[in-house]
Amino acid sequence: MPPPAKNFLTTEQVTQLQQALKESDQPHVRERILIILLQNDGKPQHEIAKFLGCSPRTVAYWCMHGDPDNLETLHNNKRQYEHYRKATPEYIELLLKTVDQEPLELGYEFGKWTAERLAAYLTEKTGVDLSSSQVRRILKRKKYSYIWAKYDLEDKQNPQERAKFKEKLAQYLSIAREQPERLQVWFWDESGFSLRVIRRKNWGKKGKRKNVSGQRRCGRVNVMGAIRELDRKRVCFFVKKGNADIFYEQLQQLNELIKQEWVNQGNCSENFAKYGPKIILILDNASFHKRKDVLVKISEEFPNFVLEFLPAYSPDYNIIELVWHSCKEYIAHRLFKSVDELKSLLDNLLNQGELVIKWHRKIKNKGNVSYIAA
Repeated sequence: MPPPAKNFLTTEQVTQLQQALKESDQPHVRERILIILLQNDGKPQHEIAKFLGCSPRTVAYWCMHGDPDNLETLHNNKRQYEHYRKATPEYIELLLKTVDQEPLELGYEFGKWTAERLAAYLTEKTGVDLSSSQVRRILKRKKYSYIWAKYDLEDKQNPQERAKFKEKLAQYLSIAREQPERLQVWFWDESGFSLRVIRRKNWGKKGKRKNVSGQRRCGRVNVMGAIRELDRKRVCFFVKKGNADIFYEQLQQLNELIKQEWVNQGNCSENFAKYGPKIILILDNASFHKRKDVLVKISEEFPNFVLEFLPAYSPDYNIIELVWHSCKEYIAHRLFKSVDELKSLLDNLLNQGELVIKWHRKIKNKGNVSYIAA
């Protein structure tokens, strides 16, 4: 394409374009005026495109179709674009207020706002008719994004009980860190690992989902375990199922392990109940944890143990949740041929120290379980 003719505009046309450039509040109009003025200065189209940060095709179009004598040709004819400019501060304020409300509060039966529903509602309330894509752009400019909502347990929690427990736990941890020979704090919980493939988020090209095997093998490994807060020592037991009798049996094993540690320090086994450390065991409110006959047996046979039950719906106070989650992250997307293969890997991860855990991560509530937020 031959270079554009230089100074093809009259002095009046240049003045008119420069005045419109100052007065226009629409970026697309200012860009088109600049294309014509730069062309008038003798700039090649590829240089104009590079200078303005637009496509060569855009420059070529407006070099041909931009009429310096009729500035209306530089405006869009599409009503949608003009409507976007009609989003007044009042409209945006109402949009942000609405998107933070539940649709039910405004009398709608649907459970969530979409851009289409927001646009329709705001058209009704303000008379400004914007498309859903324009509403979406406004929300993005205001740092909103369309993401999955999370379940929250706050409405089921008792803040007073949680505050009281948190204070008590802080006192326990303070003593355990300063005088580990006097007191130890352990966290107890149960979890299950299935042969069914665990799916987690993974990296993939935009617009494509990574395929994961759809095989659903039957089989499950149940685990009961504990972790000591001071040194993050983990003790996990593989069990057939979770019930009060099995809970008692595993607690018996935990007691023996702690007792053996104490003996290895040069103490006498017979003196463990009297002079050994108190074991504070933090655990949830599963019914089999509280079966009366089992509690009596624990009190009589394990006098060092003190069971402290978490407040209702408070898994975020139990650090062993980090262990379960990190383990499930590690085995995500893997297909195991048998329960024994899965169990062998879990033993290496949970009991042999192969699982690396990021302890700074925070435990969040999600439904009746918990997940980890970095």
